[in-house]
Amino acid sequence: MVPAPRSSSGASASRSSSGQQGPAKRRRSAFTPPRQVRLRDSEGERVRPSAPAETADGGAPAEGERLQKVLARAGFGSRRACEAIIAQGRVSVDGRVAQEQGIRIDPAVQVVHVDGRRLQLDDAKLTVVLHKPRHVVSAMHDPEGRRDLTEFAERYPSRLYHVGRLDYETEGLLLLTNDGELAHRLTHPSFEIEKTYICRFDAPGAFPRVLLKTLREGVELEDGPARADRARLIAHDGREAVVEVTLHEGRNRIVRRMFTSQGHELTSLMRTRIGPVLLGDLGAGETRELSGRELGTLMAEVGL
Repeated sequence: MVPAPRSSSGASASRSSSGQQGPAKRRRSAFTPPRQVRLRDSEGERVRPSAPAETADGGAPAEGERLQKVLARAGFGSRRACEAIIAQGRVSVDGRVAQEQGIRIDPAVQVVHVDGRRLQLDDAKLTVVLHKPRHVVSAMHDPEGRRDLTEFAERYPSRLYHVGRLDYETEGLLLLTNDGELAHRLTHPSFEIEKTYICRFDAPGAFPRVLLKTLREGVELEDGPARADRARLIAHDGREAVVEVTLHEGRNRIVRRMFTSQGHELTSLMRTRIGPVLLGDLGAGETRELSGRELGTLMAEVGL
């Protein structure tokens, strides 16, 4: 029997049941788009289901932002310095240690930790340090028409709210934020965030050193006992004394009332610290955004 002739491609011609030649096997067109490849992290977990794994030219994923660039923007130095941090195993993404330098992440939805402390990478969230001047009400609106916090919050495009309060006569560090969860935790007594104050009062003659011991051991106020975590003398010139007090309570005018209970009316009161955040050399009425490291440390203190 003579074998059936083969096509120029070497494949046998297919025939229909009527004996006529059928269509050749269809091949994928060179212009047929490839199947979508899912982007995964170093352990094989899906990261962004809708993101293509490669660009058209075979490069890195088109969506997301390189991890070292995210770290650099958060204040951890140059990109090369951030690559060193990643190489040292100090960075985790969504709970997994980052093992690749070039991985891309979505800062708006993924959680990044450096040395166990979370970075706030959501650009929509903003936290600001304000040096509240004296004779400013800790409110966004005062029915009595006094100066309030609106002028400071309006410097930023986001709608900010104050975290806690300072009384009308007290100046110093006040946080403004649009992060509701952070604000809630900072003001909740269960987290016991420390706050430091500089207190001035008239003290002619010798300084009453028993005062520091009394503040640390606790004093009785009308709404219950109050105690300073720390109290130390900073200066005394025979006329005026300057004392630094640290405590974690947030009751209304508590520092002033503690001194009043011991016969000392404060002539000046300034808050200089909330947790890890310092007022520094910020002038009265000035504001600044929290750095990435400050915010990360602050979030760690409140369990975020």
